[in-house]
Amino acid sequence: MLYILWIVNDEQGRFSIDELADLGGVSRRTVRYYVQEGLLPAPLGVGRGWHYDQSHLDRLLHVKAEQEAGRSLDDIRARPTPPSGRRQPAATPPRPLPRSTWRRLELGPGVELHVAHDIKLPAGSRLDELVEWCRRHLSRNTEGEE
Repeated sequence: MLYILWIVNDEQGRFSIDELADLGGVSRRTVRYYVQEGLLPAPLGVGRGWHYDQSHLDRLLHVKAEQEAGRSLDDIRARPTPPSGRRQPAATPPRPLPRSTWRRLELGPGVELHVAHDIKLPAGSRLDELVEWCRRHLSRNTEGEE
């Protein structure tokens, strides 16, 4: 069995790159790229003492939220950084879209009927009448016709 122990040093507010990446929902590679591109400040400390703090996590979550809002990294880089003293709220995960099942019936060229799964369809002969009516009355206009 594989057990993963996650320890965050709340007392000192320090995060390793793994902890920062996990908390930010990105990969270690992304953290390094953001630092390289100037989107995230360089880690604190020297050598093996490198660490990140809450301001790094706040900035990482801000960059991620901006990207999810459709902004490019260049746009994010050009925008002023929010004040570090003010904690940014964590990006809320998007709500899943409500899903429903529909049936699609093609009644004629360019005419479709979408029926929710909980609606009972009429008998086949009644559907045939509807299809015929649509073909007669909802045909596409061709050149010269009004």
